[in-house]
Amino acid sequence: MNAAGESDRPDASMTLFEAVGGEPTFRKLVDEFYAGVATDPLLRPMYPEEDLGPAADRLALFLMQYWGGPHTYSAQRGHPRLRMRHAPYRIGAAERDAWLLHMRRAVDSLDLPPEIATAFWDYLERAAYFMVNVMEDPAGPA
Repeated sequence: MNAAGESDRPDASMTLFEAVGGEPTFRKLVDEFYAGVATDPLLRPMYPEEDLGPAADRLALFLMQYWGGPHTYSAQRGHPRLRMRHAPYRIGAAERDAWLLHMRRAVDSLDLPPEIATAFWDYLERAAYFMVNVMEDPAGPA
């Protein structure tokens, strides 16, 4: 319970998008994430645009839509087709882990309620593993 005697838990009918505060929260998440990507030697080359703004906007719109917000992403870009859109880029374990490192920092910066943070992180982690398109031999070269 909070000071007003109301539950701190979000309403069960509320989307995660609404429960976390809507667009401003997703924009903050994405801004924090791309602050890390901007200086990451492994990830930055995957973003050919000089300015990371367009990529940040696409990610924010996608995440907002996925979590129950407006369908602006699909209206502008069609079906997400995440694997297809990322196919031109080499995504191995190192790239996945770098992405997760920056995203973990960004998620933690939001100070979300634990049950929401866990649901959100579980999705992001699954998505990161799903995007891997280069299978590496753990034994290394022969």
